[in-house]
Amino acid sequence: MTRRKPPSRRVVTGYRPAPMRPSPPLWHRLLVMGGLLGLLAAASLLYYANGRYELPAEGLTVDVQHGGVRAVAEQLVSQGLGSNDTAFWVLARASGLASSIKAGRYRFAEGSTPYSVLEQMARGETVKVSITLVEGLRFSQWRAQLATESALRHETAGLDEAQLMNELGAPGVAAEGQFLPDTYVVSYGTADRVVLRMAYRAMQQALTDAWTRRSSLAAVQTSQEALVLASIVEKETGAADERPLIAGVFGNRLRRGMLLQTDPTVIYGLGDTFNGNLTRADLTRDTPWNTYTRAGLPPTPIAMPGRAALLAATQPAKTEALYFVATGGGRHVFSESLAQHNVAVQQLVRRTR
Repeated sequence: MTRRKPPSRRVVTGYRPAPMRPSPPLWHRLLVMGGLLGLLAAASLLYYANGRYELPAEGLTVDVQHGGVRAVAEQLVSQGLGSNDTAFWVLARASGLASSIKAGRYRFAEGSTPYSVLEQMARGETVKVSITLVEGLRFSQWRAQLATESALRHETAGLDEAQLMNELGAPGVAAEGQFLPDTYVVSYGTADRVVLRMAYRAMQQALTDAWTRRSSLAAVQTSQEALVLASIVEKETGAADERPLIAGVFGNRLRRGMLLQTDPTVIYGLGDTFNGNLTRADLTRDTPWNTYTRAGLPPTPIAMPGRAALLAATQPAKTEALYFVATGGGRHVFSESLAQHNVAVQQLVRRTR
């Protein structure tokens, strides 16, 4: 029986098994994991920042009170802007805008995103309100109007006029006439004192401009006299073309030493006792503002004059008229003599019978 030879074994030389790679250290794995989580968080925050709020077509109005960004985020959610105050807080901190948020009333338009809302509050683009202060009114009437403006923050209710003027840097100056009639646009929630300060500074500038441009026909000697005269002109006529004529008549009377004899000054002096019907007895009742009993200009303005009245007082029309009488509709007839004036008065009386 033939024996089979066992298979020969071949020995392969030069082979080495591949060494096993060592596992990365724990810190490295944590770092990679942290980076991935950071990217995921950043992507989530970016997605949140640019996601649109569900807002009505007319937008949403929200009041933001003073406080930290966490409180602001809670205020927004409580008033219907989104539902995640924590995400908004994180976005505000991550964007660096947290410290720039300004309090106020905001209106956010349809399509607003958390980031656009944050930017709007950082810029302070609050809801604006227009406060119109009308010429010819007294300061007390202006204050009563401001007191009814719900859009303002009321801080001056407890101050009398002297205290208010002291705050404005004009101690000892009567408040009457020192504020310019105009429309002032302010943010919702602005303090009433801010509106008054704006109107006061605007009047000082308008008065300075008018006084600088005064003509040689002006009978007043100082800018404050011009302010007083302008307030009388404002009360005497609402017709723009008559203001320089009215100022010219008063200038002529002042230069001749004649009494101004203007009813609005008498009414101002009567104060709250005036019942709307000016009588002959009222004309003889002496007050510092009664220009029937006292010569010259009254001690203070009697109302708030507008820019046109200021220009009329400093650039009066050239006229020889010394008298005028109202014909109704805000118009007047002007006369150079008392005889002419009496005729004009009689004609008016006959027409109104």
